Amino acid sequence: MKIIVTGGCGFIGSHLVDKLVELGYSVSVIDNLSTGKIENLNKNAKFYNIDIRDRKIEKIFLSEKPEIIFHLAAQINLRKSTIEPILDTEINVVGSINVIENFLKLKNRKKFIFASTGGAIYGNTKILPTPETIEPFPLSPYGISKLTIEKYLYYLWQLKKLKFVALRYGNVYGPRQNPFAEAGVIAIFSMKMLRKEKCIIFGDGKQTRDFIYIDDVIRANISFMKKELTGIFNVGTEIETSVNEIFDLIKKNIDGKAEKIYKKEKEGEVKRSCLSIKKIKKYLGWKPEISLEEGIKKTIQSFNIL
Repeated sequence: MKIIVTGGCGFIGSHLVDKLVELGYSVSVIDNLSTGKIENLNKNAKFYNIDIRDRKIEKIFLSEKPEIIFHLAAQINLRKSTIEPILDTEINVVGSINVIENFLKLKNRKKFIFASTGGAIYGNTKILPTPETIEPFPLSPYGISKLTIEKYLYYLWQLKKLKFVALRYGNVYGPRQNPFAEAGVIAIFSMKMLRKEKCIIFGDGKQTRDFIYIDDVIRANISFMKKELTGIFNVGTEIETSVNEIFDLIKKNIDGKAEKIYKKEKEGEVKRSCLSIKKIKKYLGWKPEISLEEGIKKTIQSFNIL
């Protein structure tokens, strides 16, 4: 089976590519390396250095004829989306539609698997853990762009029978996550503490997220590829953890003297986020296997600094 992974040099995408190659699939990667790293690329995957907005990707699709698409390429910085909403829309909406439309041209297509967001799509809902049935009210252009593509996929499922799965991830963390980016608090705090630097917390640190380890996310993706399921599914843990608690957990594993400083909260971020996983348990039999404490230890060790 032939598979294309967009964003396959990124944090989540590269782990997914590794697993697909390990399972014996023929994998091609589309990535413009704006945030992905070429060193993350699996040596057994074919690589195309191209932006998902580029119309030339049509030639790649016609040549490779993928049966499955994992679409992970995106502008992933929520804070940047509030500053540059047009850029966010160009990449996450126009770019995604370009990928989808080229997949639709293929007669052998089987399923489109979309990396959506559970952390940014629901907004400040009062129902926690939040089920997929809650109407989303995202508070950022990033969340809005992901919701837009979900609606577009649903429309194409009804109109052209495009089988799709949209996976609303919690806050994914683990090895290869960029510790120098603005997002990814576990990776950022880990590197800060390893370097004996102060950790910056935006807001009061009481804001919560649903942190899920990368291996559990990859298992969910592979399972959905193999199952005849269509629709929207949360991929999380149903466990709420505050940023302050994350700081304390990492501090316990790295540096008992680590310090934190608080700064003004960032625009567009929700106060609390925790995803219901009843639906994915029911239809897929999936549940997370890596605890937060274990996942944090694995993430710290991956930096090869300890």
